[in-house]
Amino acid sequence: MSGNFVELPKREPTLRVAAMPSDANYSGDIFGGWIMGQVDIAGSIPALHRAKGKVVTVAVNSFIFKEPIYIGDIVSFYASIVKVGTTSITVDVEVYAQRDPAMPVCVKVTEAVLTYVAIGEDRRPRPVPSEE
Repeated sequence: MSGNFVELPKREPTLRVAAMPSDANYSGDIFGGWIMGQVDIAGSIPALHRAKGKVVTVAVNSFIFKEPIYIGDIVSFYASIVKVGTTSITVDVEVYAQRDPAMPVCVKVTEAVLTYVAIGEDRRPRPVPSEE
């Protein structure tokens, strides 16, 4: 462990899950693809609320794995909108792991920026409604 301990942000997480053995490789580290999937879920939540309807992921603009996630970690995802375009919404997601309940520590494990596009029932891009 690197010793880069931090505190969780002072707001409710968008998503919080426990890392399970089925999410890990043979050495006990959680698969990067699992983390990416959870980040996509977390990022889509503020995007779909802002779009007031369906969104699809169109880009992973950046994705940085800073620390591993281990089996048993409680993983918290904090997503916030950083940009709204005509049909697109860009979301920043920060990921933290809380580990070792006997001697609790918190580590920032991942940072990502994703772009979503609002879609209509025809699955084609549609304008993001103005904020009211």
